[in-house]
Amino acid sequence: MTGKPFIRQAISSDIPKLINMDHGVNTDHVWQLTLNKATDEISAVFRVVRLPRPMRVQYPREPNALADIWTQHSALLIAEWEEEALGYLCLIDGSAHRSGWVVDLVVDLRHRRQGIATSLLQSALQWCSERDRDQLFIEMQSKNYPAISLVRKLGFNYAGYSDRYYADQDIVLFFAREIN
Repeated sequence: MTGKPFIRQAISSDIPKLINMDHGVNTDHVWQLTLNKATDEISAVFRVVRLPRPMRVQYPREPNALADIWTQHSALLIAEWEEEALGYLCLIDGSAHRSGWVVDLVVDLRHRRQGIATSLLQSALQWCSERDRDQLFIEMQSKNYPAISLVRKLGFNYAGYSDRYYADQDIVLFFAREIN
């Protein structure tokens, strides 16, 4: 692929292509949580840890159940090139005042590291701007180091975490970016 992908709102015929994408991620780093509980203080510290060997991280939601979930969301954006689906991003209206929330960001394995996730996130920022949102939040597993690195590079700041958030009991990290 040369050039930027075309980003558009997904339609029902796109759903099978999106579900069949490789949703997992390979990583050789994780954000490891250390939780310290004292009498009058609780502190959580994340540090980047290099794994002894690369690991495969499964997507935290069952891809076959996503189609039903997507119907309840505000936008499902698809990145494509010459009518081939490359990746997608799912947005909801956030629970924080005037915010958007990215709940799914997936780029098919064959097309990763080509700027597709960046294009999808830029489109999400534009979507938020057009709807007078002040912030865009994104959630991801603490094991998804490639996504963590990407959002930090794009100006998202760490905004919190929740332990045992996903069905597999994994930690979720939240990042946020102000809408310019």
